[in-house]
Amino acid sequence: MDIRNLPEVRPHRTWGWSVQLVWIVPIIAAAIAGWLVIKTIREKGPTITITFKTAEGLEAGKTKVAYKNVDIGRVKAVRVSDDLRSVIATVELDKNMEPYLVEDTLFWVVRPRVAGGQVSGLMTLFSGSHIGVDIGHSTTLRQDFVGLEIAPVVTGDTPGRQFVLRSQTLGSLQVGSPVFFRQEEVGKVIAHAVDQNGKGVTSKVFIDAPYDRYVTAETRFWNASGVDVSLDASGVKIDTQSLVSILIGGVAFGTPPGTEPGPDSEQPAAEGQEFRLASTREEAMKHRDLNVSRFVLYFPHSLRGLFVGAPVDFRGIVVGEVKSMNFETDESNTVFRFPVEVELYPSRLVVMMKRTAPNFLEHDEQIVRKRWDQVVANGFRAQLGMGNLLTGQLYVALDFFPGAAPAKMDWMHDPPAIPTIPGITEEIQNLIVHLSQTLRKFPLQEIGTDMRKTLHTLTSTLERSGQFVEQLQSEVTPEVRIALDEMRRALKTAERTLASESPTQVELQNTLRELGQTAESIRLLSDYLERHPEALLRGKREGGR
Repeated sequence: MDIRNLPEVRPHRTWGWSVQLVWIVPIIAAAIAGWLVIKTIREKGPTITITFKTAEGLEAGKTKVAYKNVDIGRVKAVRVSDDLRSVIATVELDKNMEPYLVEDTLFWVVRPRVAGGQVSGLMTLFSGSHIGVDIGHSTTLRQDFVGLEIAPVVTGDTPGRQFVLRSQTLGSLQVGSPVFFRQEEVGKVIAHAVDQNGKGVTSKVFIDAPYDRYVTAETRFWNASGVDVSLDASGVKIDTQSLVSILIGGVAFGTPPGTEPGPDSEQPAAEGQEFRLASTREEAMKHRDLNVSRFVLYFPHSLRGLFVGAPVDFRGIVVGEVKSMNFETDESNTVFRFPVEVELYPSRLVVMMKRTAPNFLEHDEQIVRKRWDQVVANGFRAQLGMGNLLTGQLYVALDFFPGAAPAKMDWMHDPPAIPTIPGITEEIQNLIVHLSQTLRKFPLQEIGTDMRKTLHTLTSTLERSGQFVEQLQSEVTPEVRIALDEMRRALKTAERTLASESPTQVELQNTLRELGQTAESIRLLSDYLERHPEALLRGKREGGR
C-alpha cells in the first residue's frame, strides 16, 4: 500500500465557549463601571474654595449652596487657613454653574439678620444656614473666592443704577438705609467708607428702576436722617421722610425748583456719577453761583450769634454767605476788630445795582472798583441783623443808609473791605451803657442825706410848736383852749407821722435805700450787658456771671 495515498490527518481546533462565558460578565461590569465613571466625570460640577472669617453656619456635607432658593451645590469640606486668620470652605457646584463662576460673583452665608429696618434669613432658624450666591457679569473665570460677611443689599439682577455720594461725615447712615424721592423709598445705601485721605466719607447708593431716570446732572442729594426742625418768620417747620429714616437714617434726592434747562438737565446721570451729599435739604437746594466775589467786613463788637454759613442778604434776598470769622488786634493789643469774610454772588446783585451802578458785572477790574466806590458813596453798608429772636442767630444785612458816615472801600486789603455800621443790638447796648453812666452820675446819696436833715429840722420845729401850744393853752380863754387842743392833737398826729421811727419815716428811708440798690442793680446790669449783649434776647444763662 502506498502510504502517499493515505488521507492527511489535520488537527481541528474547537472553541472553548465555556471559558469565554466566564470572562463576559467581568468585561460587561468593567464597561459599565467605566461608563459610570466617565458619566460621573462628565457630569461633575466645578469645585471652588470660598474664604470666610468664621465657620459659623458651615458644616461639611450638610450646608447647601442656593441661588434664588434653588440648591446648586454643597459644602464638601471646611478647614482653617494656613495663617489661622480665616476658614476655607471647599464647595462642589452643579455642572451648569461653571460659566457663572466669574470674578464679580459673590458668596455669603445666609443667617438671620436685622439691618436697614428689614429682617432677613428667618427661615434659616428652621432649615439651617446656607451659602447664598449673586451671579456676576464679568467674563473672567475664577475658582477661589472671598465670601462676604453680610448679604449684599442689592443683587446684581436688580434693575437700577449705582451712584457715589461724597460728604464730610456719615451721620446716622448705614448699609441698608433707605433712599427717598418725594418721600417714596426708591433705593438703598449699599456701602460706605472713609476716604483714603481721611477728609471725608464716600457712600454708594442704588436707585431702583424706573426711579433712577430721575437722577440727572442737576440732582441734589441730602442726608434725610432724623427730624429737620426749622424756625423762621412763618413759624416752626418739621420735616421728615419717614419713621424708618428717623430710626436708621436715610438719603433723599431731588432737583431744585426753577432749575435752568440745559443739555444735561433732562438726561439721566451716568452709572457711578459722583454727587455731593449735603447735610440738610436747605443746604442741598442752595443756588450754586459760578461767579463769586470775596469781601471782608470789620465789626468792632462781639460776633456771638453769627455762624459760618449764615446768609448775607439785601432786603430779604440772599446774595451771599459767611465763609469765616476771626479777630485781629493792633500793635499795642488794645484795639480788637472782628473780620468776617463773606462770599457775594454778583449775579444776584444785578437787580439792586443796575440803578445805582449800571454795568455792575463788568469784568474790567477798574470799572468794577469804580462801581463799588459809587454804591459805597451812596450809603451802601453792611451791618449785623437779628435773624431769630429765640435763638439769637445773626446774619449780615447789606443795604443803603443815606445818613451813614462817609466811608470808602478798602482796596488795599485782600480781600477788599466793605464799610460797616453798627447793628440794632449794638445800638441797644450803647444806649444801656449811656443810661448806666448817667445813673452813676446822679447824686442819690447826697439827696438822701439832705432829705434826712430836712426831716430832722421839721421834727424840731414841731416840738417847739407843741411847747408854744401848751403855753397858750394855759393863758387863753376856754374857747381858744379848745381850738388849741384841736390844733395840738393835729400837730401831735403830724409829729407822730414825721417822727424818726414813725412808719412814714421808715418807709421813706426804705424807699431811699431801695433807690440806692436800684442804682447799683442798673450799674451791674450795664456791666453784664457789656459782656453779654445777647442776654437781651435769650436771657441770662444758668450759672452765668
